[in-house]
This record gives sequence, C-alpha cells and structure tokens, in this order.
Amino acid sequence: MNVLGMKTLLAKEVRRFMRVPGQTVLSPLISTTLYFIVFGYSISGRVQTVEGLPYLHFIVPGLVFLGIANNAFLNSSSSLFITKIQGTVVDLLVAPLGPGELMAGFIGGAMVRGLVVGLLTWAVATVFTGFSLEHAGVAAYFLVMSSYVFSVLGMLAAVWAEKFEQINFFPTFVMLPLTFLGGVFYSVRELPAPWSTVSLFNPMVYMVEGLRYGMLGRSIFSPLGGGGILLAVAVVATAVTYAVLRSGYKMKA
Repeated sequence: MNVLGMKTLLAKEVRRFMRVPGQTVLSPLISTTLYFIVFGYSISGRVQTVEGLPYLHFIVPGLVFLGIANNAFLNSSSSLFITKIQGTVVDLLVAPLGPGELMAGFIGGAMVRGLVVGLLTWAVATVFTGFSLEHAGVAAYFLVMSSYVFSVLGMLAAVWAEKFEQINFFPTFVMLPLTFLGGVFYSVRELPAPWSTVSLFNPMVYMVEGLRYGMLGRSIFSPLGGGGILLAVAVVATAVTYAVLRSGYKMKA
C-alpha cells in the first residue's frame, strides 16, 4: 500500500474544503440550525413529546445525521466528479495509487467534513437542549459509520455521473425522500399505512434511530439491528465502489 500517496491525497481533500469554510462548513451548519429553530420551535408548541422525549431533544440526532450524510456525500461526489470533468483524473490514474488508496483518500476527506459539520450541529443544539450522551460507544459507531457510508456512496455517484445534472440525482431523488421518510422530525410509528410499513425498508430510519439511542438513550428499534444494517450497507457499497474503480468504469478515456 502506498501510504504516503494515500496521506497526500487525504491531506489534499481536507485542504480543498477547508479553503472555503464558509461554503463547505458554515453554510450547511446554518441550514441545519435553521431546521432546528423552525421545526423545533414551531412544532414543539403543539407536540410536547415524541416517544417519551421532549420534541426539541428528539430531533437533535436526526439533524446531526443530516449534517453528516449530506456533507460527506457532497464532498466525495463533487471532488471526484470535478477531477473527471477537468480531466485531472488522469493524474490520479497514472499515479502509483490503487483503488484502495484512492478510496481511502477521497473517503477520508469526506468523512472529516461530514463529522465536522455533524459535531458542530450537535454543539449548536446543546445551546437549546443541553448536552446529552447516554451511550458514547453507540453514538460514536453511528456517527463514524454514517459518514463512511455516505462518503462511499458519493464516490460511487461521481464515478457513474457524466453531467452535473446526474451528480444531483442522488441528493434530490434518493437522499431527500429517504430523509423525510427517515424519522428525523417524527417517529415512523406515527405514519399512516402504508408509509409506516414502507419506512421499515428505509436504511436511514435505522441510522437515525441508532444515533438517537446513543445520544438520548431511546430508540424504537434495537441499535444492534440498526448497526448491523449500517455495516451491511457499508460492506456492499465499499465492494461495489472498489470494483468499479478497479475496472476503470467511466474513469478511463
């Protein structure tokens, strides 16, 4: 393994988004904070508790998850896609970097951005709700694994996309619907049929509920089951991404 090359690519990815912190960190942080203020205070006046938790506390894990998922995905997808559009992907292909090193560099940088935004969102939320961390190990697992999964999916989207419209397909038509059916702002058990059943097949539900258990100690699903689903998604996404990078699919002219 080319450790030096991998570290160099990782450092490049981190510097890339840190050069414009207002766009890559502050902007999503403000957007997520507005979600918290608008949804939290407008709905908490009507809905006092959800699953035995104050509503403001209930939505915090979901908003932290949104910050992680969106930013991890956008970082890896935009970074790799831009190298394809500009033609600089050739430099990566001729460098002594295998698929594993490429994945480690791009995914590592995306995870850093996702976790930074997610943790800052959590920090802002503590101003309104106070700090709560019931199961640190569980929370850390879901924070790290969620950032990893969406970083890998971002790379996969960038490899597949050939136009800017295609790179926006996943956030708009896949991630957004799954997010709003993912129990971020409500309990999925309160959904009417058939959506309550459909939500059981949404992996984001188990990611949010697992993080909610780690942070608040309450969840409608077992964190073990959610952790297993998250691990399975990570393994499949990693295997597929590694395979397409190794084959040069849509990467080689």
